[in-house]
Amino acid sequence: MENQPSLQPITRRNLLRTASLGAAAFACSSPLAKKRPNILMLMSDQHRGDCFGADGNAAVSTPNLDRLAAEGARLRCAYSSTPSCTPARAALLTGQSPWRHGMLGYGRVAERYPVEMPRALREAGYQTAGIGKMHWYPQRNLHGFHSVQLDESGRAQSPEFVSDYRQWFAREAPDLDPDATGIGWNDYRAKPYVLPERLHPTTWTADRAVDFLRGYSEPEPFFVKVSFARPHSPYDPPQRFMDQYANEPLPEAQVGNWAERYRERSDDSFNIWHGDLGAEQVRHSRQGYHGSVSFIDEQIGRILEALDQRGELDETLILYFSDHGDMTGDQHLWRKCYAYEPSARIPMLIRWPTGLVAAERGQVLDNPVEIRDVLPTLLDAAGQGERDDMDGRSMLDLLRAGEPSWREYIDLEHSICYSPKNHWTALTDGSAKYIFHALDGEEQLFDLTSDPHERNDLAGDASHESTLRLWRNRMIEHLAERGEPFVKSGRLMTRPERFLHSPHYPQQA
Repeated sequence: MENQPSLQPITRRNLLRTASLGAAAFACSSPLAKKRPNILMLMSDQHRGDCFGADGNAAVSTPNLDRLAAEGARLRCAYSSTPSCTPARAALLTGQSPWRHGMLGYGRVAERYPVEMPRALREAGYQTAGIGKMHWYPQRNLHGFHSVQLDESGRAQSPEFVSDYRQWFAREAPDLDPDATGIGWNDYRAKPYVLPERLHPTTWTADRAVDFLRGYSEPEPFFVKVSFARPHSPYDPPQRFMDQYANEPLPEAQVGNWAERYRERSDDSFNIWHGDLGAEQVRHSRQGYHGSVSFIDEQIGRILEALDQRGELDETLILYFSDHGDMTGDQHLWRKCYAYEPSARIPMLIRWPTGLVAAERGQVLDNPVEIRDVLPTLLDAAGQGERDDMDGRSMLDLLRAGEPSWREYIDLEHSICYSPKNHWTALTDGSAKYIFHALDGEEQLFDLTSDPHERNDLAGDASHESTLRLWRNRMIEHLAERGEPFVKSGRLMTRPERFLHSPHYPQQA
């Protein structure tokens, strides 16, 4: 059995104490970073941007994520442009926008792109390792990693492919079923993990990361991607985390009047995409979801401890983010693939080595950033400079000087998912959001400053007509390069058909 460090009880007092001690330790650490820092990329799946303490959620306990925010920076207006697993990972892999990498909805990540994150960092002189969920096809496509250890959450298992986690599980517990908890990959139900905690994929992913850090002995700096498969359903944290949130005042579902269309269940399964399941079910789902977030946070603490034990905490650029969020019942919606904040907004935390940038720690930035900005950030830290073949930009520029020329807003979109009714393009600057529904041309407009939960749709309010027109024209300008069927004669077009790939999507071998 893997050794587990002793951990303090997770409380508000310990959370604040951890952040304070962490900041003090940081100030006393080495004065200069390596010329090329190590890179630790921590990623989760389906973590909504308001579900950690530093974002203002007082109900959830995330001392380690909050520590990263206190010792680095939190980018409040971070989004996933195409908020489902595979197109988000295409953006991460390439540093490109949906139109440029070619995935406008949920499909397969292409087998090879002209630029790919692991290959680019390998060429920059890094030893590269991937741990956890990659969600690529074929599954063993390394895209330039020197090594990967895969957890694909039971998906895509076949005689030709069994994930490393499942192979490990079979060796460790040959008489047990890894799916014994009995809830599915897109299930709204929550249940405590019924097997020993050490067998949970969240523990396995952290164990592999800790092993990597403890055993790393190469002369080159490392780039390690640690990708947790949770808090994506199944919402199955260990019992102790379910118990932790049994009586906590978890946020209730936010529902606007415009969301009445989603009140009826989409079907009778446990994998619905919309439906009012009642306050009790929403709370229980969120109990498991918050527990899964805290479980991941605890495991991230173990990884940071292993890095600190190497004496390299201050020689490592650390990022934390997610591929997209999770509605968990807001607007009577479940899962992801929507333009709304719980689905599209994500956590984005950066902690940098001393000497890499001169910036205030603990700051919160409001500039709109996106997953496409991660690869340019890493290459910037690696001394590679700007590249013309990416749409993203280095977030280190924001830390250096606030970057007055940063983008004014970010584009969001998703081709048909679940139903032709869920097909849209959107724009947001973090303060306002405009959504164009492709099936019938319906528009929505939200003031995220006064209405962060998107309860009040302003598109039909005559007093906001000029604002609606401004954002509509921005959308027309954004889509103009695509031509039909997106824009014709300077007007947005309805698109009742699925449009999954742009012409830039790489042809498969």
